[in-house]
Order: sequence, then C-alpha cells, then structure tokens
Amino acid sequence: MKTQEEKFSKVKLSGVGMLIFNFLFLAAIVAAFVMIVGNLTSLSLILIIADIILFVVHIIFWVGFVQIEPNEAQIMIFFGKYEGTIKENGFFWVNPFYVKRKLTLRARNLDAEPIKVNDKKGNPVMIGQVLVWRVTDTYKASFDIDNTSKTTASLGTISNVNQKMKAYEYFVKVQSDAALRYVAGLFAYDNSENEDEKLTLRSGGQDINEILEKQLNERLAIAGIEVLEARVNYLAYAPEIAAVMLRRQQADAIISAREKIVDGAVGMVKHALSKLSEEKIVELDDEKKAAMVSNLLVVLCSDERAQPIVNTGTLYN
Repeated sequence: MKTQEEKFSKVKLSGVGMLIFNFLFLAAIVAAFVMIVGNLTSLSLILIIADIILFVVHIIFWVGFVQIEPNEAQIMIFFGKYEGTIKENGFFWVNPFYVKRKLTLRARNLDAEPIKVNDKKGNPVMIGQVLVWRVTDTYKASFDIDNTSKTTASLGTISNVNQKMKAYEYFVKVQSDAALRYVAGLFAYDNSENEDEKLTLRSGGQDINEILEKQLNERLAIAGIEVLEARVNYLAYAPEIAAVMLRRQQADAIISAREKIVDGAVGMVKHALSKLSEEKIVELDDEKKAAMVSNLLVVLCSDERAQPIVNTGTLYN
C-alpha cells in the first residue's frame, strides 16, 4: 500500500530529562520570586513580571510531554502543517505548540451482521463476514477521510482515541458491506441443474475470501487501513426462498442417491447372470433372463423390503 506517512524528524527530547529540568526550573522560579520579594528594589516590579513570564513558560513546557505505548502513534501538526508521525515507544518531550493526535495501530475485528444480497442469478441470499483490520497509514487516516460518523458526530470535536476508532469502525463497516454485496453479485450461490460453475459462493471457500479481501483493501486504502484477513462466516438463502431451495436440494440429493442405487443394482444383476452362466447352475433363455432382471431390479431399487411370492407351478404359469 502506498503511504503518505512521514517519520517525525523535528526536535524530540527525552521525557524523563525534561521532567527533571521542569521541576528544577520551577524550583528556580520559586527561589527567584522569594529573593525578589525579600529584597525589594526599584527593579523588583520588572523582576516579578519576568518571573511570572518564566512561570507561564514553565506551564507551557508541561504541554510538550507525550507518551507512546506499543502499537500507538502520535500525529504531529504545527499550526496546520503535518510534521510527521511518532511511532517510537517511550516518553518524550516535543515543542509544546505541536497539536498531537493519537491513533492506535492495533488490529481490530469486525463481525458484520448478515445482509441480504442478490447472487449472480438474482436469488436473494443472506451473507455475513468477519474481518481483521488495522490502521497502517496515519496520514491518510487523519486527513484523507472525515473521522466522524453517526455515532460520534453528536460528540463535537473528536479528541478521544476511542471515539476516533469508532468513526473508523463505521467507515470500515460501510465499505465492507459494499464490498460484500459486490463479491456476492459476481457468483451464484451454488451449481444448479445442468450447470457447472467453476466457482460459487457455497463452494468457493478460500478463493471467495481472497477476492473479498482484495476488494476490501482496494476500498479501504483511501483511509490508510489494511485488511489482514477477511472471510465469509455466514451463507444461506433468504427466508422467502429458503423452503423452495431446500426442496430442490433434497430432490437433487434423492436423484443422486437413486442414480447410485441403480448403478449398483445393474452391476449386481450383471454379476449374478454372469455367475449363473459360468457355473452352469441353470440355463436361462432371453425371456427368463428378462424376468429375472426385472425382479432383481425391483428388489434392489425398492425403498421397502421385498415380499417373496412362492410359485407352485412352472416358470411360465
């Protein structure tokens, strides 16, 4: 993914060192104020004003501290200009006039509720997905998309990192629904009679997941978001046609089973006639063979147990 993110290269000092300096600076300011008040002169007013200014500077210094935890980043903005991103973990001090925006780079899950879409043949199906995503380009995530949503717009200016991530979650959800609808429309739910689709939603498996993941990455690249994994976790016909499609599937299963039974029965009959002929157990003419084949097929292909009939006469009576 092409990135516009830059590493922060301006002044960045150790936070611990600046913390010690700030306390020493405060102690010096207080000591100077005590000395000025204890020894008033004609310059005391000017010195007190200078000491107050130094105290204000001391307070401003506290704003420059920044702490970055693992898999977090701070975007640095100086009077509207992007100056870079700090991803290095630790406690630092930077120019207090930088505006700092925190983003988390940790992976997040999205378990989308199943939505109703039309497959390639126009059949309504219910399909759901689960994906793992994270922010990889802090510049795009901060400046290329509006990080407000329906759930966060009422909160005013977004400053809390959790509120920002909720806005990104909303963006990911909308785009993932669009990508899922697009992918579902490319393929049929399954193979129908006399059709041989190479790839279907039901049988596609990993191939469908890879196509979905590619579509998601293309749509979310504008926000600096990368999809680590995406897969279809729910697939079913819509309720209004589920019963009809279930009967069709049952019919297909019955036909397939019957074909297998018939193939097996024909093989068994052929084997029986061959054995009778080879071992010369009984001589059968064409009419007797036809009757035997008919009886054996009825017995082998029937759903119910055969009821034998005892013939007290000849084979022809």
